[in-house]
Amino acid sequence: MNNYHVVQRVAFSDSEMLLTVDGTTHRFDLKAVFPRLFQSSQTERERYEISPSGYGIHWPLIDEDLSIDGLLGITHAPSFGLKKAA
Repeated sequence: MNNYHVVQRVAFSDSEMLLTVDGTTHRFDLKAVFPRLFQSSQTERERYEISPSGYGIHWPLIDEDLSIDGLLGITHAPSFGLKKAA
């Protein structure tokens, strides 16, 4: 299994999520970007699961899923349908 990202830390203040991934800390405004997390309790926020590959974060108590690539604005080119000419 490929490891997409290494998530070192997920922390919350009343209005922000701090995410340390691949050695860099990012801040996200919960109210503006993640209203479901903004409206959740501290207990609901702190109960999360990081996918084994580091691809995403899941909050089971509020059924919220976020991809790390989506959070960081990373896009990938599709790799399907390309064949080499013989």
